[in-house]
Amino acid sequence: MSRLVQAFAARMPATLPHLVLAAMTLGALGACVDQAAGGAAGSRDQIRIVGSSTVYPFTTLVAEQFLANTPGAKPPVIESTGTGAGMKLFCAGLGAAHPDIEDASRRMHRAEYDACTRHGVGAVIEVQVGIDGIAMAESLRGPGVALTTTDLYRALAAAPGGRRNTARLWRDVNPALPASPIQVYGPPATSGTRESFVELIMAPGCEAVEPDTRTLRERAPELFAARCHRLRDDGAYIDAGENDNLIVQKLRANPDAIGIFGYAYLEENAGAVRGVTLGGVAPSYATIADGSYPGARPLYLYVKKAHLRAIPGLRAFLRQYGALWGRQGPLVRRGLIASREPVQRRAAAVIAQEIALDPAMLR
Repeated sequence: MSRLVQAFAARMPATLPHLVLAAMTLGALGACVDQAAGGAAGSRDQIRIVGSSTVYPFTTLVAEQFLANTPGAKPPVIESTGTGAGMKLFCAGLGAAHPDIEDASRRMHRAEYDACTRHGVGAVIEVQVGIDGIAMAESLRGPGVALTTTDLYRALAAAPGGRRNTARLWRDVNPALPASPIQVYGPPATSGTRESFVELIMAPGCEAVEPDTRTLRERAPELFAARCHRLRDDGAYIDAGENDNLIVQKLRANPDAIGIFGYAYLEENAGAVRGVTLGGVAPSYATIADGSYPGARPLYLYVKKAHLRAIPGLRAFLRQYGALWGRQGPLVRRGLIASREPVQRRAAAVIAQEIALDPAMLR
């Protein structure tokens, strides 16, 4: 069994053995005409999806329903690669050798869209499937820490104020915090969750502590990123990979540690971990939905429009997603925060009319 299949099988819920089997058949796909690209790179009759570990559990649930409601459909192949790594795979080309869908826990960057264009991907459809929150969590045996964006910036920035970060204890950054080591388990640089964390939480903390950085965001974005986004690499911030369940396990074993992951994993593991308040606001369905929690962010699917004509079931799969993302739907029961009704209607229209993304909206 290939490494891809082994990794896929390890992450799949026990209720989805048919999807694991789909991954095992990936290397045996036919070598006939490639309908999507018009070349000779082979074809396939199953959907292939890459991307965000945060969106992954929602997409696997949709895959279950898609198979149940689509007679004769082949099980989709779903890989949890992280948003950034998934974008590279998604934008590498058109045709059967390349994914149809990218799960994304942040919006596509203009540079990524331009890479898609260079590689002949053509029109891309963007669908907002819901909302998530960047949750900070600790073990139920933890001290019940309460943080702010400035606390996190002072604790985790590589060089707050332009000087190397030497803080070792939470009390070093805020006397009101415990005298426990700064240990934060989080996702890698390829993760959309990490990108959202530095943009939604670290950057506001940076601007509050260093007001001069506010002018850098537009005038010198690279300098802004170096000051406000770059995380420590001396052991205070610990790259735990793309497996959010692994972070939960580490929090169970280390009550002094804090973890960063999508809200769905916090809700799913409420018996082992609890949310850390951020600026006095706890991560919850209500606070993320109304925007009062600082770490709220939209979740997306990106779809190659040319593949809609070529990959059997791809249109039906997107319609299935739209049927499940409502406030009372099964995706919400799995931890998704439903988008507001106008956003849902717009997303449904994008699917129905196959409206291509306007790259002018990206940055």
